[in-house]
Amino acid sequence: MTARSAAALPTLGQLEHAAGVVARTLSPTPQYRWPLLDEALGARVWIKHENHTPLGAFKVRGGLVYFHHLAEANPRPAGVVSATRGNHGQSVAFAAGRLGIPATIVVPLGNSREKNAAMRALGARLVEHGEDFQAAREHAVALAAHHNLHMVPSFHPLLVQGVAGWALELLRAAPGIEVLYVPIGLGSGICGAIAAREALGLAVEIVGVTSTAAPAYADSFALGEAVQRPVSATLADGLACRTPEPAALEIIRAHATRIVEVTDEDVAEAMRLLFSATHNVAEGAGAAGVAAMLRERPRIVGRKVATVLCGGNVDREVFARVLAG
Repeated sequence: MTARSAAALPTLGQLEHAAGVVARTLSPTPQYRWPLLDEALGARVWIKHENHTPLGAFKVRGGLVYFHHLAEANPRPAGVVSATRGNHGQSVAFAAGRLGIPATIVVPLGNSREKNAAMRALGARLVEHGEDFQAAREHAVALAAHHNLHMVPSFHPLLVQGVAGWALELLRAAPGIEVLYVPIGLGSGICGAIAAREALGLAVEIVGVTSTAAPAYADSFALGEAVQRPVSATLADGLACRTPEPAALEIIRAHATRIVEVTDEDVAEAMRLLFSATHNVAEGAGAAGVAAMLRERPRIVGRKVATVLCGGNVDREVFARVLAG
């Protein structure tokens, strides 16, 4: 299971097969329009509620598909290891646990306490290491080599096929979407959206969203090559990428219209708006699409637009501070 073919987009048949694997465990998530959100943004706004999955985020789709294929490997691994800021790790722990495979998850120091607790509750052994995701990932690779564990990457064609299901559901349920805003962490979410759009033969603009505190993907998109950039503390920790995934960047540069950078203030405003207009809880990365819509309001007035509330796993104290302004 290598990532050498990661830049190739999956076919509609592959996406539908992956969706079938996911459907054995999860029901489709809803997509709604909310009148107060339409009013605030001056547009017809669809929200895909991946915060309604059992793990509160879209990543579970990729984990189910990846481990479906891993279960067929011979020999099946005795254990797996991965790195995460939280939602990917929950996906790995959940899918590994269903197969009885021990999972070790590496998180950076100072990671979300509640995401850490959720991963432990799903049966993962948690290791805290490094100052950011990149350092955690490098440590996970070292653990895999030292303990003969299977390293579950954060970006892989099978993960893309799995997470593409949210976009496949949305684009089929809400035809006529003109612009789709997708947050970018390491890239599986936006690459899945691109794959679904291409497979369905649609003309939807796909706009990536990154944090100004983690500009690696935005700068790489502009420069045409992968460049590392430092990450500072950000409310949208799911977007805190220091080193872009080359295969993801290739797909994004080839198929996305542009990338919008949002500040922590933009993200906080979007989290408050989502709560007041829809009574849904969004983590920082989950609100990033709406943050980009707020920033680009003049461009979307009167249009049919959409985004994915890709996660709702925010720590209680953080969310309380955001709501208090």
